[in-house]
Amino acid sequence: MNTATAPPTGYVHGYSEHEARRLGDQADTLAHLLHAGIAYPPGSRVLEVGCGVGAQTVHLVASSPQAHVVAVDIAERSLAQARSRVDAVRPGASVELLRADLHDLPFADAAFDHLFVCFVLEHLPHPEGALAALRRVLRPGGTLTVIEGDHGSAVFHPDSIHARAVIDCQVRLQADAGGNALIGRQLQPLLAGAGYIDVAVHPRTVYADRSRPELVEGFTGSTFTAMVESVRDEALGTGLITPTAWDRGIADLRRTAEDGGTFHYTFFTAFAVNPVGGGQAR
Repeated sequence: MNTATAPPTGYVHGYSEHEARRLGDQADTLAHLLHAGIAYPPGSRVLEVGCGVGAQTVHLVASSPQAHVVAVDIAERSLAQARSRVDAVRPGASVELLRADLHDLPFADAAFDHLFVCFVLEHLPHPEGALAALRRVLRPGGTLTVIEGDHGSAVFHPDSIHARAVIDCQVRLQADAGGNALIGRQLQPLLAGAGYIDVAVHPRTVYADRSRPELVEGFTGSTFTAMVESVRDEALGTGLITPTAWDRGIADLRRTAEDGGTFHYTFFTAFAVNPVGGGQAR
């Protein structure tokens, strides 16, 4: 899950090679779910805000090969990884990668037909203001697609207060950094408050058990548990949890990926329209 405005030190998951791989695993495992129904017409101009390492960019290009995609991120290191990923996975794709802050985008008014924002709002201290600012570069009648998760939707078996404690560490650390790991449930009011119309939010549920090994490995293990594990040092360093309690919680979380374990999580995909004659974005 990536960032578009915070400096590299503000991204709670870090900028390691391991995190880049986790983002790629997440995007590839969930592409069929998160990108369902997302395809842009030939010739349309699409802006991906907060592209990070390009994990979602390659799937945007796959579903809309004749659209022109511009992808921006604030972190140059992430952009370099995005360029390598696009070149390797989608050589020759019509993708322009630029360093930019979503609050100060270097584009003319109404420059894009569609905006795509995935796993960005969760890292912003003022997501509604960011959404309102994005309206400037979206043509009247153009569409916005937003995808976010919600860590409060995690349901698993065997249930464990210890596993929930380590998940709560990640939620609290993200809040301390100015973000919101529970933002998925808020997308409709956020978009409506930012001035968009025709807002429609769809839950996208991931359910994994041993009959679905690709989701057990790709999501329960390599995406969600790996994400929580990445904040260990910070959680211990800030005194949110003891080492013993952390180890017990992670062990219980891993148990959900073993025989007899199950894991459920809900993402939310929101579609909205920039109104025609709706006035200036706030």
